[in-house]
Amino acid sequence: MGSRRLLLLGLIAFAAAIAGVFVGRLVSDTPKASETELHALLHSQLDLNPEQKTKIGQIEAKFAARRAALETEMRAANIRLAQAIEAEHGYGPRVTAAIDQTHMVMGELQKETLKHLFAMRGVLNRDQAAMFDKSVVKALTADAR
Repeated sequence: MGSRRLLLLGLIAFAAAIAGVFVGRLVSDTPKASETELHALLHSQLDLNPEQKTKIGQIEAKFAARRAALETEMRAANIRLAQAIEAEHGYGPRVTAAIDQTHMVMGELQKETLKHLFAMRGVLNRDQAAMFDKSVVKALTADAR
């Protein structure tokens, strides 16, 4: 009976580790290629005037702070998920609640990202906005291809 419990504990620890890696990769600080492309477009190809550069810099600074706060919240949600998995040893109510909390934070990050994009778009002229829109659509559909 002792070896069965040890095996079960090992399997649960392995599953928790895999879940942690998966969730961690979802919220990692490494920018995706599409984000990098979008920022390259903003800063080099849209020919921003000094006023636009200043406004976009302010928007990006505000978003960076909000993003950092949400990423901290996501790390805390991951810890709660790991604790729930460790406590329940299965897919129970604490695990479900922890997953729901993780999804809520991920949703907030996505909403804040879109608000940030629309705020930057609002600084652009019509031609710049058209180029920006194409780049955003490309970034959002890159994984679907």
